[in-house]
Amino acid sequence: MNRKFAWTILLSLILIFPGFSQVKINFTEYDLDNGLHVILHQDKSTPIVAITVLYHVGSKNEKPDRTGFAHFFEHLMFSGSKYIPRGDYYKMIQNAGGQLNANTTQDRTLYYEILPSNQLSLGLWMESERMLHLKIDSISVETQRKVVKEERKQRFDNQPYGSVFENIFKYAYKVYPYKWVPIGSVQYIDKATLPEFINFYHTYYVPQNATLSISGDINIEKTKELIKEYFGDIPKGTKKIYRPDVVEPPQTAEIVDTVYDNIRLPAVIEAYHIPAIGTKDFYPLDMLTTLLAVGKSSRLYKAVVDSEQKAVDVEAFSFGLEAPGLFISLGIANTGINASDLENSLDDQIEKVKKTLITDEELQKLKNLIESRAVSAVSTDAGIAENLAEYHVIYGNTNLINSNIQRYLDVTKQDIQRVANEYLKKENRVVLFYLPKALQNKEGK
Repeated sequence: MNRKFAWTILLSLILIFPGFSQVKINFTEYDLDNGLHVILHQDKSTPIVAITVLYHVGSKNEKPDRTGFAHFFEHLMFSGSKYIPRGDYYKMIQNAGGQLNANTTQDRTLYYEILPSNQLSLGLWMESERMLHLKIDSISVETQRKVVKEERKQRFDNQPYGSVFENIFKYAYKVYPYKWVPIGSVQYIDKATLPEFINFYHTYYVPQNATLSISGDINIEKTKELIKEYFGDIPKGTKKIYRPDVVEPPQTAEIVDTVYDNIRLPAVIEAYHIPAIGTKDFYPLDMLTTLLAVGKSSRLYKAVVDSEQKAVDVEAFSFGLEAPGLFISLGIANTGINASDLENSLDDQIEKVKKTLITDEELQKLKNLIESRAVSAVSTDAGIAENLAEYHVIYGNTNLINSNIQRYLDVTKQDIQRVANEYLKKENRVVLFYLPKALQNKEGK
């Protein structure tokens, strides 16, 4: 049977039969003497292995005057090492028939390789090599400065609505170091010195701050031997790892501001403070974003886009983070629609959830979609490896890969209504109006 066709059937079954649940993910986890946490999952279905290394460092571990370091290292870690020539990291993995990448959030940085299973040793050696022998010199640093600055220019500075999240977090957080986003500031990256980068590496890129997660066609005992061989002799870090201990104070008044951008259509962005990912109230809030804006049958899309025709697009999502995060709803206005009118329409849909319970049919649809999402998240070895590491580091419980879905399925209609009333209040939110620069010029006259 064609695998794509089989996967389509699987998803269909999930949507039809709500009782369907994902297959249990069995795993082995342990620590090396140097503190490296290891998680292994055997999957013999394909001759593939996914290797991930998650470092518990993100933009929240940076200093306010040196933002962008975590993201900078996402690039720098591919520069080469003592035994891997500069520029060869990608070539070696690709020549072995594999692929690789990395990503950075406020809370962690993840690196991964997907390789034929007979290349497991190669992947482990290369990850251990940059954990121990990363090449941090003036050539590597200056090269990556240019790369990071160009990435910021393309993805943020020169992109319509590109500054939305940077501004939302800047307004929403006054104390906690989520007030800047991972891309960081160009001026601080420019000011940073080579010794500062070296210090960051020796502080955070150490075994006790890393989780090695492997999923695929492996022999558990042989893999343990390889891991000990490649990682066992890496010394434990000696520098103190900074973990933010400040608490963002409750917001007591609505924050509203206007941003003039190089755009044609106005936009409205609303961000509410919500509890951290994995907490009890996070789950109904996350489901509420699905109710509001996932798919063309969602409430916001049907009302604001289809019926009222006030927006060309609407979105809602929970920015679940290790510390309290944000519930964000946004809309891009239709031609001729005032941003305030769009705001009112977005607010109307949230008020309806506050005042009236969602229907049984809506709740079941939400749970079906959540089950579908859960199965999709662990449908590949790469997804399994990443999720195992995420659940261990961010949630503090690796086995949530098997049980987290139940926390969603236990959510009631009353829970969704309760959290909407508790958290989606005007005094708990930031509202940004994104307007075309042409309007700013008119208002200035």
